[in-house]
Amino acid sequence: MSEVIITVRGESERRVAPERAVAHVTATADGPERGAVVERIAALAEPVRTDLDARKSAGRIADWSSQRVSVWADRPWNNEGRQLDLVHHASVEPTATFTDVLALSDWLNEIAATDGLQLGTVEWQLTPETRAHVEREVATDAVAVAVARARAYAGAIDRSAVEPLQIADLGLLGGSSPEPPAPRMFARAAMTMDGAGAAPAVDFRPDDILVTAAVEARFRA
Repeated sequence: MSEVIITVRGESERRVAPERAVAHVTATADGPERGAVVERIAALAEPVRTDLDARKSAGRIADWSSQRVSVWADRPWNNEGRQLDLVHHASVEPTATFTDVLALSDWLNEIAATDGLQLGTVEWQLTPETRAHVEREVATDAVAVAVARARAYAGAIDRSAVEPLQIADLGLLGGSSPEPPAPRMFARAAMTMDGAGAAPAVDFRPDDILVTAAVEARFRA
């Protein structure tokens, strides 16, 4: 009986609790006078930058950054189709990487209580070291799944052993299109308001991060 070529796919996945969060906050200001708008955005952004710098120096956050202030102007239209006077706008986006969820929640509650500051997305991540370790593990498991499948197919046709010929990431064998990467996980932040109309409270319930691997393998039986 001639040799048989067996081509299989192996997959593996693992869910890992996030280790840090990248929080995005936006400061905005607008008004009829450019100078006043620039002063307002500076007054909003500087305390945030000073606070983040102090937190980093104390080791309470991993890192932070801030874009340059963006300033632009436009002439809006009213509901009667008439163009209004020139309005100047300014914005800046500080970003901070937290390793402590409670510290992050407290900080964002302070942000939410400040007029002119808006909460953006919170991106949950693994450290590069953890992600590399988990990726190696799931890749190894995916190959093991492929080998087990090939052996099962070979056994079904009374072949006793399989010899690996090719192993590749998904889509690199047979000309098929690779699957898109898994999406990044974001925080699900619940905004609640008490009966007295106090500032909203941010409650985080971060999803685990899904790390996946898939391989294609070709064997001779």
